[in-house]
Amino acid sequence: MKLSAKGRYAVTAMMHLAIHDRLGPVTLFEISQCQGISLSYLEQLFAKLRKHDLVEGVRGPGGGYRLALPPDRVTIANIVSAVDERLDATRCAGRENCQEGRPCLTHELWTELSGQIFNFLEGITLAQFLKRPEVCDVVRRQNSALPRCERSVQRFPAVMPM
Repeated sequence: MKLSAKGRYAVTAMMHLAIHDRLGPVTLFEISQCQGISLSYLEQLFAKLRKHDLVEGVRGPGGGYRLALPPDRVTIANIVSAVDERLDATRCAGRENCQEGRPCLTHELWTELSGQIFNFLEGITLAQFLKRPEVCDVVRRQNSALPRCERSVQRFPAVMPM
């Protein structure tokens, strides 16, 4: 099992929204510039995130996207699942037909691993992840290293203590 770019980018984009959550909507262009994700790819991801009620669009001047739920109610598993990412380590996608229509010798092992991965990601919310010192350090580093994220530099201290 490998988490694809789709799942990684969706989590990164949602983290960006969570960082700026209290300060208003964020444009996909801003996320694209600050996080190095293709704008067209973000548009595809946000269509799925919106369909699953994780983000909401705000129209008009100053518009963009914001979280549809508080950051403490959005789990990483919610995000990954919303963009159709499979959290399954089995070869058979959980259908138990890995070996001539029957479970293979290690099917239960990979099924259990899949459950552990899902439970791990289900146990972490955006708010919890944002409190990690390592994450705070990365946000500060990104903000200081990327002049195109100037708005983020101004916003971040208001969201999280430096």
